[in-house]
Amino acid sequence: MTRPHHRTGATPGPVVVDCEDVEWFRNSAEAPSAARGAAAALARRIGLDHYRASEVALAVSEATTNLKRHARDGAVLLRILRTPDQAGIEFVTVDTGPGITDVQAAMADGVSSAGTLGIGLGTVARLADAFDIHSLPGKGTVMAAQFWRRSAGDEPTGGVPSVASGLTRPISGETSCGDAWAVRVDEGGPGGAGVSGLHGSRTASGRSGLDPEPAVLAVLCDGLGHGPLAALASEAAVTAFRRSTARHPEGLLRDIHTALRGTRGGAVAVARIEPARGRLLYCGVGNVSGTLLGPDSRNGLLSAPGIVGHQMRSLRTFELPWKPGQALIMHSDGLTERWKADDMPGLLHHTPAVIAGQLLREAGVRRDDAGVMVFKGDG
Repeated sequence: MTRPHHRTGATPGPVVVDCEDVEWFRNSAEAPSAARGAAAALARRIGLDHYRASEVALAVSEATTNLKRHARDGAVLLRILRTPDQAGIEFVTVDTGPGITDVQAAMADGVSSAGTLGIGLGTVARLADAFDIHSLPGKGTVMAAQFWRRSAGDEPTGGVPSVASGLTRPISGETSCGDAWAVRVDEGGPGGAGVSGLHGSRTASGRSGLDPEPAVLAVLCDGLGHGPLAALASEAAVTAFRRSTARHPEGLLRDIHTALRGTRGGAVAVARIEPARGRLLYCGVGNVSGTLLGPDSRNGLLSAPGIVGHQMRSLRTFELPWKPGQALIMHSDGLTERWKADDMPGLLHHTPAVIAGQLLREAGVRRDDAGVMVFKGDG
């Protein structure tokens, strides 16, 4: 087990990165070659130079080769990361068994559990701008690596330590996923105290208004059913979430409800995390699970029955204290609710992308689309 590795200091204020999932590559004899080619093409598409694109391709090839050699069941997700002023590439590997007993030792050159040169993990870590890995012996390993623009010989940038990330995976046999997630920053400001909350202008705790300091808004949508029509519903939910001027979960859900009319509809949950005020606001409709996970606590967040876009009853927002070291986890019913944090020791020390990957590995089911989003205040 290792802690996330960022080579620069933390960026002030909440930072979120948009993720555009490109493709999952399942563990197979063809996966290393296919993933390598796709990574190189994707790197060139977003403007990375030839040298950096070749480094991305090499790292992806090393990771998929490790999966083929060691994992019983594994996959690599390749995707684009975007900030307002740059684009990068991230890949996330998720596998089951056998895990790594000593990650630090396995990352040293020449170490291998299969009698081959153990250069894979070390190579990926050196080429990446940000790298994180969490392994559970006997269960499996999740790894995430970011690659941003830099010239040959330049020091790694440190990546972009986003406070939130997530993963979606389509049901077996489909290429479109009916689950989707998104996050954005509410920059706050003088208008915050006048924004209507619950019961007129008061929240569930009786305090009025919203925090004028920056906050993070998050949404997870599970489009009804699966396949392209479910994907259209979840895409409409994410678009409405991004366009809405609402700053409270209930207002956002109403805007999403309007946008989903004419689609299959779906289950949707929206959260607002206010680090400066130290609180979490959560409102959900349908079968989306929310959990506030701490080092020694786990609090479930309730959603009302209904289908957003078709039948949505009166909404209720729940408020919980937000404390450093916690993580908000939202997932569709493509993950069971029976996962236990104690079965994944050290989980909260890792990045949101790796936490999401471990939850998908631990609780994901193949008979439905799966989606999970994780917010962690320290990125």
